[in-house]
Amino acid sequence: MVVQAFHRLDLPTVERFIAAQSDATRVYIGADSCRLLQDKVWHADYTLVVVVHIDGNRGCKLFGETSRERDFDQRADRPQLRLMNEVYKVAELYLALANAIGDREVEVHLDLNPDPSHGSSCVVQQAIGYIRGVCNVSPRVKPNAFAASCAADRYKEISSSLHLPHAA
Repeated sequence: MVVQAFHRLDLPTVERFIAAQSDATRVYIGADSCRLLQDKVWHADYTLVVVVHIDGNRGCKLFGETSRERDFDQRADRPQLRLMNEVYKVAELYLALANAIGDREVEVHLDLNPDPSHGSSCVVQQAIGYIRGVCNVSPRVKPNAFAASCAADRYKEISSSLHLPHAA
């Protein structure tokens, strides 16, 4: 599988930043993806973000990355693989940062909507179970998943326009 990285998350920088903050700091980890057609083949842009809410009330620092991969769900009405890839990626990021997060409050946010009228509802229970099993935290879904539904979108928008390497 070919992965094209646009903005790579510098994990040591994120870990050092988190470690330098007080225990009152909160960490939110989220992911989002969008499909696009490139050379007549569907791809997905995956954006991962880490929102470090300093002392839980003093503003935040946003770190993120965006990568592009082929989307093997070639039909838009079958997004299961792409959506679960988001979940796998956010779990992997959580595990990579777990030691730096320590005992700080942490939330994993998934850009999934439990409302059956939305396409992402098809994987909500599977995704929640995966995050609970792998990360040992109960993830947040829409409308309570701002790191996935807002911060990831905003990160991709900002980093694309400003060509930021890994932090905004």
